[in-house]
Amino acid sequence: MRVLGIETSCDETAAAVVSGEGEILSNVIRSQIDEHSPYGGVVPEIAARAHVEVLDGLIEQAMAEAGTGFADLDGVAVTSGPGLIGGVMVGLMTAKAIASVHQKPLIAVNHLEAHALSARLTDGVAFPYLLLLVSGGHCQLLIVRGVGDFTRLGTTIDDAVGEAFDKTAKLLGLGYPGGPAVEAAAVDGDPDRFDLPRPLLNRDDCHFSLSGLKTAVRREAEKLEPMTDKDRADLCASFQAAIGDVLAAKTGRAMETFVSEEKVAGAAMLGEGGAHRQQGPVGDLGTKTALSPRPVLVTAGGVAANQFLRNRLSNLCADKGFNLVCPPPALCTDNAAMIAWAGVERLRLGLVDDVSAPARARWPLDPGAPPVGGAGVKA
Repeated sequence: MRVLGIETSCDETAAAVVSGEGEILSNVIRSQIDEHSPYGGVVPEIAARAHVEVLDGLIEQAMAEAGTGFADLDGVAVTSGPGLIGGVMVGLMTAKAIASVHQKPLIAVNHLEAHALSARLTDGVAFPYLLLLVSGGHCQLLIVRGVGDFTRLGTTIDDAVGEAFDKTAKLLGLGYPGGPAVEAAAVDGDPDRFDLPRPLLNRDDCHFSLSGLKTAVRREAEKLEPMTDKDRADLCASFQAAIGDVLAAKTGRAMETFVSEEKVAGAAMLGEGGAHRQQGPVGDLGTKTALSPRPVLVTAGGVAANQFLRNRLSNLCADKGFNLVCPPPALCTDNAAMIAWAGVERLRLGLVDDVSAPARARWPLDPGAPPVGGAGVKA
């Protein structure tokens, strides 16, 4: 099986070809950092126009690198949401055209599900697992029980982690993209210099709130004007440490919930005959024990590339008896290989779409989750 993946949800234009065995045959990405840097963030209209200009060439390059013709494809997978709607439409219409002309199945992929399933591409993780999804637009904790089967445990009620990093970088004059800039500055900083808040840290749930932390950084920065490089480094280190504390605390609570729920599910399965059937890493069914010896935490999304946060979560997993799986940094940020892999997973289950598949600005992984006060569309 070979699936072409197309990704245009934000400011990366990407195309890739992935095999059914999980081999990345090509993975081409064109960043738009130069176009958006003067504005300190992504400008949707500029992003959409840039996708139009380069997408055809990237698809041609990805197909050539994979040694694949359109006739060799088994499907065309494309991000159809969530994301900046103009960019999503560019990729979706291109994929529809390719699928229609060459009579190939179209797979409309939820960008967040592609992040969620990326650990199955890179590490062969079996269902179920706990997911911490941290990106520029989303910060959620979910139980992943299968393709299209998600239970949301927590979400942000205001800013996402990546959003907080970007806004902090802009405030401190560190440039765009903000996440890597803050991480780099924090290396030389003192994380204990500033006593920044840890919002909702002691609240007994898995929800996040980061707007208060961002405001506290602004207040400290205003007190320091004019700031030195040392001031900026210390603020970045203190900010990053606060984020680490919040993520660790909330993820720790989600781990307890995950273990409790899976023990109940495992006991029910054992009562029905011992072992149960569970999807393996490439969608095949295999016999697994009712509960794996060590549960798995998958961290995915652009912020999962942050090494400080990875180390913090690694320590948490060691304390809680979890295995931590983080895809390589290049597959944490937006890419088309994860889209193609999600297409492989869905195609194996017969989950295909037609040309009526819509572009979606919002597309929750768990649409039945109870509303969270203040979260709005980010829930």
